[in-house]
Amino acid sequence: MPERTPEAEFHPPLRMIQAFPASRLDSSLVGFQHRYETIDGVRLHYVCGGKVDGDIVVLLAGFPESWYAWRRVLPLLATTYKIIAPDLPGQGDSDRPGDGYDTQSLAIMIHGLLQQLGIHLYFLAAHDIGACVAYPYAALFGNEVRRLVLLDAGIPGITLPEALPTAPERAWRTWHFAFHSIPDLPEMLIAGREREYLDWILRRKAANPETFSDADIEEYMRVFKKEGGLRAGLAYYRAAAHSAQQNRELCKKGKLKMPVLALSSDQGSIAHMAAPLRAFAEDVYGGTIPFCGHFLPEEQPTAVAEELSAFFD
Repeated sequence: MPERTPEAEFHPPLRMIQAFPASRLDSSLVGFQHRYETIDGVRLHYVCGGKVDGDIVVLLAGFPESWYAWRRVLPLLATTYKIIAPDLPGQGDSDRPGDGYDTQSLAIMIHGLLQQLGIHLYFLAAHDIGACVAYPYAALFGNEVRRLVLLDAGIPGITLPEALPTAPERAWRTWHFAFHSIPDLPEMLIAGREREYLDWILRRKAANPETFSDADIEEYMRVFKKEGGLRAGLAYYRAAAHSAQQNRELCKKGKLKMPVLALSSDQGSIAHMAAPLRAFAEDVYGGTIPFCGHFLPEEQPTAVAEELSAFFD
C-alpha cells in the first residue's frame, strides 16, 4: 500500500462558526445593550436597542460626554426606531488612539463601524463634537444618510466663527475652543481638578444646572479620567484647523443633498445654526428650543425626541 503524501491529505475547509457579539444589558435603559467592535485596530464602544425592525437612527455625542448624553432621548425613540449610539474614538468607553482626531478621520472610523454592523441606510443626529463629525460624514457618505440633524455645534469651517466672540455675554460659551487648542496649558490646569472642570462645563453651560445630577457628573468623570481621556478630549480641538481645511475641500464638491435640521437653543453656544448651514446644504430647516443651554439632549429630551421623530417621519 503506497504511503500517503502530504499532497494527498484532505483538509476540510475552515468554517466561520455562528456566534453573537458579547453584550451587556444596560440596567437603566430597558432593551438597550452595550457592545464593542474593533475597526482598523481601534476598539469602539456603542449602545444599541429599540425597535428591532425599525428604521435606524445613529446618534453621536459631544465633548466632554459620551453615548450617555442621549440616555433620556433613547427610550423616547425606542418604540419607533432601532438606535445605534457609538462613542467616538477618544470618547466614552472607546479606545483613545494616539492620532486621528480630525473630524474626517473620525467620520471614516464611525462609517467603518456601521459597515461592520451591516448598516447601510440610516438617519443621523449629532450634537457638539458629534455634529462636527456628522458634517464631513454626510459629505462623504451622503448616499447612506437619509436625513441629518445637527444640534448646537461650532463645526470647523462651517458654523464655527473664524473669530470667536469676546463680548462677556457670549465669550464664556465658546472660550474653550481656543483654550483647548493651546499646547500643554490645559493639561497643567485641568489635571487633578477634573471634577471641578467638568462640573463647570456641564452645569454652567446648561440653562438649569440641576440637569446634571452628581451621578451624571460621576459617569462623565469615569470616562474622562480613563487613561488618555484628557489628551483625547483636547485632541478634537487641536485638530480643528485641520478639520476646517478638510471641510472647505469637501464643500468644493457641492452642498449636502439630504434634508438637514439645525437645532439651536436660546441659551446655547451657536445662535441660529440654520443660517450659516444654508451655504453648505441644499435643504435646511431650523429651530430653536427654549429654556435650554448647550446640552439639548439632556436638558430638553422630550423636545429633542419630538423634533427628531417629526423630521425623520
